[in-house]
Amino acid sequence: MTATDASTAHAGDSTAEAPKPPPPPPALISFEGKHARNPLAGTGFGAMCRRLPAVLWRTARMAWAVDRPAVVLLLVCQLLTGAAAAVVLAFTARAMTHLLGTGAVSERLGAALPALVVVATAAGLARTGSALASYADGRITPRLTTEADVALVAAVCRVEASAYGEDGFADRQEAAEVGVTRTRLMVQDAQRFLAALVRMIAASGVITALHWMLLPLLLLAVLPAGVGAVLSARVDYETHYANVGDRNVRSMMRWWATYSRFGDEVRANGMTGYLGYWYRSLSDRIDERTLTAAPRMLRIALSTSALGGLFLLATWATLAWLATTGRIALPVAATAVVAVQTTLGALSQFVIHGAAMFHTSLYLADMRGFLDAAAERAPRRGTATIPERVDEIRLEEVVHRYPGKEEPAVDGVSLTLRRGEILAIVGENGSGKSTLARLITGVLLAEKGRVLWDGVDLADADPDAVWRRTAFVPQNFACWPLRARENITLGQPRTFDDAEVWRAVDAVGMRDAVEKLPRQLDTLLAKELWGGAELSGGQWQRLACGRALYRRTPLLILDEPTSQMDPRGERRIFLEIKRIAAERMTVVVTHQLENTRLADRIVVLREGRVVEQGSYDELLAGGGLFAELVGLAQDR
Repeated sequence: MTATDASTAHAGDSTAEAPKPPPPPPALISFEGKHARNPLAGTGFGAMCRRLPAVLWRTARMAWAVDRPAVVLLLVCQLLTGAAAAVVLAFTARAMTHLLGTGAVSERLGAALPALVVVATAAGLARTGSALASYADGRITPRLTTEADVALVAAVCRVEASAYGEDGFADRQEAAEVGVTRTRLMVQDAQRFLAALVRMIAASGVITALHWMLLPLLLLAVLPAGVGAVLSARVDYETHYANVGDRNVRSMMRWWATYSRFGDEVRANGMTGYLGYWYRSLSDRIDERTLTAAPRMLRIALSTSALGGLFLLATWATLAWLATTGRIALPVAATAVVAVQTTLGALSQFVIHGAAMFHTSLYLADMRGFLDAAAERAPRRGTATIPERVDEIRLEEVVHRYPGKEEPAVDGVSLTLRRGEILAIVGENGSGKSTLARLITGVLLAEKGRVLWDGVDLADADPDAVWRRTAFVPQNFACWPLRARENITLGQPRTFDDAEVWRAVDAVGMRDAVEKLPRQLDTLLAKELWGGAELSGGQWQRLACGRALYRRTPLLILDEPTSQMDPRGERRIFLEIKRIAAERMTVVVTHQLENTRLADRIVVLREGRVVEQGSYDELLAGGGLFAELVGLAQDR
């Protein structure tokens, strides 16, 4: 071994023995952007309490929209329960008058019996009403939750694609998701709140009739608990708001770390330890914020409980004083004990469920706020229609800049596509190829300039009319957990039989693979689910191309359509593109420069601008960027 070799080996040993740095902790993630202001910031206790009637009314309207008979039944049951509570207390007073009066026990029992029968009957009716109310709640809640969930999914699907890149959009969506999960609690909270309110009114009437001093004291006894519950809800919501960003990222990381499709990368690259550390670190950060709020919650609970206890003690002391001084008769005092207990229970339930409803309303406000913002970001481009046959698409000095970026992704591009032409778009990474493709389809709108389909500006066109005439295979295509058939048709069948589907399958060379699936076109393409099957990356890409070909639209755009295919599959796709080109405008975005030979024209992008265009041979002879990229590809 030479001295140099020995030195190298020693250096290698030293490097191997050197301690490794610890893994980096998760980045500090916060809910930022123009929508990041906590809606409770600066809101006082009175303003929070004033929200309750509006929340109750909004909940009633939502429930009325999904199941009117159940809402009517719920309201009738609440009134029945309240009336029964009033009857129980009133006839308890009558029974007590007889039971605690003078005379033989049998005579007193006989005199009290009619009132006791009424009390028992009213109590039975109250239980029946409670059972029916639970039934009505069981009918309303699932439908209401489904409506909220569907509304959120539909809103996200409707927004302009550019909204995804806006500050705070993902965080607001995460907050709205929490609102959806809380929707199921709202009807329950509202129903219990109303029931407690009706019982409280009924019991308050009875206890006021017994003596006017008792009700104010009871209200004072319960009020601190209400204040404490609302203040605790505010602290809880502040903690939730501080954790929105972290929870959003943790949720995404959980999906990526546990999804079977990425399991090989996680294991083969030794990422399991770091992912566990990262997930634990972020979870600890979320828990730390929650634990920091715990002392505040404890202080609120202790202070309000102590104050409520003092007022409750005053209530019982007042009742004892009234009875011992003869200001109320003994039977009335006995009835007052029952009435106080009943009223106190109703007041406590009223406060508890009112606070719970207020708490839930905070999360529902996030959901409604997001839905309103999403509605504002839904396409409002006009109603101009697009003809079934499109002969020309023209781009005039088109500029597009993504939110938060200083430099435009596409900068002053002018281009014309004609029916029957295949256009290839090439360039280095980040040159704006995919953005240009999205502008041509109208998925993105130009910040400056115009995109015209047969003279119709996409900014003024009905977007659905545009997209009915578009077939697009993006780089990041979806592997839908649907049957093979729906992965071709995307739920938009052209015929009642599968002939058209099989034609698309044949066009991309997938017949053998589909026929080998357990149920052929009826096979669910989701290995994670029982009875499902999985395809390879190249087969999924062929299927994505197949659904674009199935649509038979005037515009076909394929963004890196063969990046995961073998040479045979790649050749078959491009031959099919060439075969059907005369019927449509075809745009191919690719790094496989050899495939651009089939194009009638090639556009070369650099930093969002068109720097060259022409045929393959013309650009190769021109010695520009295209020729340089071809040379680099051939040297690999």
